[in-house]
Amino acid sequence: MSKIAFIAPDERLFQQGEKIVAELDLQEKVDMYQARLHRGIALAKKLEREDVDAIICRGGTAQLIINSGVRIPVVEITITGQDLAQVFYEAKRLTGEARPKVAILAFKNMAYDIEVLSRILGIDLTVYPLENAEDIPAQIAAVARTDTRIIVGGSKTMLLAQEAGLISLPISSSDLSVRTALLEAQKIVLARRIEKERTQEFKTLVDHSAEGIISINSDYVIRTFNQTAERLLNRRAESVLGEKITNTIPFIKVEPTLTSGQETLGQTLQLGSAWLSFNIAPIVVEQRITGAIITLQDITRIQEIEAKIRNELFARRMTARYHFNDIIGSSPHLVEAKRIAREIAAVDATVLIHGESGTGKELFAQSIHNQSPRRHGPFVAVNCAALPANLLESELFGYVEGAFTGATKKGKAGLFEMAHHGTIFLDEISEMDKYGQSRLLRVLQEKQVMRLGDDKYIPVDIRVIAATNENLLQLVRDGQFRQDLFYRLKVLTLSIPPLRNRHSDISQLAGHFLAHYNLRYNKSLALAPDAVERLSQYDWPGNIRELMHFIERLVVICPEKQLTASVVEKYRDDGDFTVHSGAASLPNRLSEAEQILAALAACNANITQAAARLGIDRTTLYRKLKAHKLEVKKSY
Repeated sequence: MSKIAFIAPDERLFQQGEKIVAELDLQEKVDMYQARLHRGIALAKKLEREDVDAIICRGGTAQLIINSGVRIPVVEITITGQDLAQVFYEAKRLTGEARPKVAILAFKNMAYDIEVLSRILGIDLTVYPLENAEDIPAQIAAVARTDTRIIVGGSKTMLLAQEAGLISLPISSSDLSVRTALLEAQKIVLARRIEKERTQEFKTLVDHSAEGIISINSDYVIRTFNQTAERLLNRRAESVLGEKITNTIPFIKVEPTLTSGQETLGQTLQLGSAWLSFNIAPIVVEQRITGAIITLQDITRIQEIEAKIRNELFARRMTARYHFNDIIGSSPHLVEAKRIAREIAAVDATVLIHGESGTGKELFAQSIHNQSPRRHGPFVAVNCAALPANLLESELFGYVEGAFTGATKKGKAGLFEMAHHGTIFLDEISEMDKYGQSRLLRVLQEKQVMRLGDDKYIPVDIRVIAATNENLLQLVRDGQFRQDLFYRLKVLTLSIPPLRNRHSDISQLAGHFLAHYNLRYNKSLALAPDAVERLSQYDWPGNIRELMHFIERLVVICPEKQLTASVVEKYRDDGDFTVHSGAASLPNRLSEAEQILAALAACNANITQAAARLGIDRTTLYRKLKAHKLEVKKSY
């Protein structure tokens, strides 16, 4: 179906429209119809059901379609002064009179400035206004009772005037008017397409939100009811859309919001065994309340997620296990990185560590802490990418009693407070949202924190070590990371070399990991020299972590006692590694997204197991899921 409908009330305009549509090469975008007055209304209502974006029409038919309430923009083919002047000239020619008497039957949209033009051109004009098509016979009869013999009007007016023995003249539109209307309709089609895309984006966002979302208008009528709201309230959208919320969900009180604009935040209600938290906010357009938005959350689920994240954080026991001696390797790049890190450990300034995933950024952070004057204090590690923004804030800064729904009665100290007299390690700092960045900046500047819901500051004595595998300077240029925070963090910097720049260390690393996993799995495998050489030819995009998991895989599944180059080739995953000169690289048979999906499927969507299978850490896997727009669905 074309997006523009051209409705001509007569054959002449139909042919004129066809000609100009062809001139503009719009045949694929414009459908031509011939219908006038009430038949035009019926056609417009049919087109409304067929998703037409614009109607082009003229005169009374255009006016009637507009008045009918059809929800399609109508572009009128205007009747210009030139068009009317042509009609008046024809009236003078037919009568031979210097000032002929002319009657015009016109809807409101046809008679703008017509009387002024008639006086200028010397026409004795009488305008007979029309409200609808039924007025035409009566008005023609009225003209017939006068001494006026010429009637100007549309198709139906001409037909009835001729039957009454009167001279009829049609009002014709110029090609310019038709062309202008077509170009205007194209603009409307473009605007409506953009509007539909935005509407669909909003609908997709609402439908896939983890929160229940309900919108109502100023008459309390429910306009939006997403899938999560259906699940939380155990109601089908079809049964509540178009109904008043006071009748269908009476336990959510919206009157204060719609009458006075009052917001409701963090209210709770119990439905059966489930507890829900809900917020109500007014929709204000030009200082007028036009409706409200209600959001719902399952408190039980929020608490489960929070408890899980806290357990993972506290499992680390806030201690640093690694020292510089645990960082294996003697390549020049690594030796220099360790030298700089030891110098950094001796002072008490903020540190920014940069390195690819799997290079050992946290090992360096822990080693710096363990060789610093703060080594007897706590070492608190936080993965900024693993915590949602709302939980990251409460975990970092803590909260007081009643700060939010689900807060413990005694409140909770934040991780900055827990790191007092020690070190806090902020891994994946690039993933912190803008609000968290601003609060972190204040901690670095003022050395004090404020718990959520509190009104006083708590001084903290901490050293901040941040780490990232992203180009923070580029993120600053892109507006995704605060420039002032970047330069607050960039006091002392440390770059960790990737494994591809330290191939001479692979022998030591492989031997260390083999001994470790032999002990863990009660095996006694040995590395042959050609196996080490073969391992040293790979690029290891996952760095040390990838090498470690590959050695673990060999220890677990390899029946051979001696790991040779052929064994390495036999058990490596095709396409997992890029090989340096000397070893032929097998092409990837699967895209990265396909590899991720395959790993998730094999592990029943277990993120930890899938990350290990892929040779990457959980944070990297989460980032890749987000980049590829992949959704994790577990089957039970």
